[in-house]
Amino acid sequence: MSTGIASIEETQVNGSAPGGLLNGSPANEVALPAWLCESRAQGWKTFQSLPWPARTDEAWRFSTLKRIDLTQFTKPAAVAESLQAELVGRSSGLAEFAARMVFANDELLSRDALAESLAARGVIFKPLEQAAAEHPELFQKHFMAHEAPLGSKKFAALHRANVRTGTFLYVPRGVEIDLPIEVFHWLSGENSSTFPHTLLIAEENSKVTLVDYFRSADAMERGLACGVNDLYAGAGARLTYVCVQDWSRAALAFQINNTVVDRDASASSLNVNLGGAFARVESASRLIGEGGRSDMLSVTAADGDQEFDQRTLQDHIAPGAASDLLYKNSLDDRARTIFAGMIRVEPHAQQTDAYQKVRNLLLSDESEANSMPGLEILADDVRCTHGATSGQIEGEELFYMLARGIHRQTAQRLIVRGFLQEVIDRLGNPGLAARLGELVGAKFAR
Repeated sequence: MSTGIASIEETQVNGSAPGGLLNGSPANEVALPAWLCESRAQGWKTFQSLPWPARTDEAWRFSTLKRIDLTQFTKPAAVAESLQAELVGRSSGLAEFAARMVFANDELLSRDALAESLAARGVIFKPLEQAAAEHPELFQKHFMAHEAPLGSKKFAALHRANVRTGTFLYVPRGVEIDLPIEVFHWLSGENSSTFPHTLLIAEENSKVTLVDYFRSADAMERGLACGVNDLYAGAGARLTYVCVQDWSRAALAFQINNTVVDRDASASSLNVNLGGAFARVESASRLIGEGGRSDMLSVTAADGDQEFDQRTLQDHIAPGAASDLLYKNSLDDRARTIFAGMIRVEPHAQQTDAYQKVRNLLLSDESEANSMPGLEILADDVRCTHGATSGQIEGEELFYMLARGIHRQTAQRLIVRGFLQEVIDRLGNPGLAARLGELVGAKFAR
């Protein structure tokens, strides 16, 4: 298939300048290590060799494949200085944070460094390409170490072929970072593309929270976002990751999340899905150590003709580990959601404790929610449950608010926000939960 992305990447196949294919201009060239350039070249060859998703593929069941068209997308132009300042100013998150970076069109615009006390203890917070050059062994050990198991190998390969920047965060053994770290990724320009990557390594008995915000400079510009994150929670570590996706209403977005949880560690991840015309999120959590725990959370506010496609895997490899998935979707107008989740328990993963729940709130007769929870259990001493429900706002609940003089539309918004907020509150961070609630509320206000 001939695509705009392909026209960029053909030079990579021919061995020409594989390190800077998506730069806005030669002046913004990013110097990448040779091994990463080779990885990009291999990624493009893999992308070319893999078939396009088909309607007969179980991993793409219910997806509207005709909405996945890459032919118009090209490398992004350099962001003008005046817009750079505007985007940095619009990168408003939490009142207090440990550090922050702002990217636009795969270029670093601004960086608020870590406190010297954390840097002195070995915490590393750098742009991806800098970390790849300065910490190659640590980087290569965790960078895209696992294949995408939920259907998007082709798009993971496209990401590998084009990735050139993103976030590298390393937290050494025993170090706790109390305040969240924030990263903003902006996309600007009609038909521009971006390939953000997050690599977070939390070593033994460490603690960290990272929030990624993905936004478009223009709410209606068409764009392509193809992101990947690699999260590693070492033994006893406590890792929290939040992905806030608010691309433009015309964006095509793919996000592939890989989490590894070691012995007695806990990893909590939350996806907040707001923007995009078609957005697919794949989240795989691998519990490789006894006593590990993974909480997989998601809230989706879908309206118009948006389509959100969510695929998950809770992969229990070690015994005595726990996982809990809670996804909530609100759907209005002609919006569609797809959820396909699998709890897989390996033969030796006895005493697994795994849950999976999906709840859909349908706000119109034309909205559509497709839910496919699943179990694959190869051990006999486990406790695993799954379920999915779809329904409308309870009449009694709405009547209660209307009887107190609240306008119907306002009452519906409050009910839906409360429905979704339950998931956000599970993060256990009131300040962060309040900010995320505001972003969800802003979606309803729009």
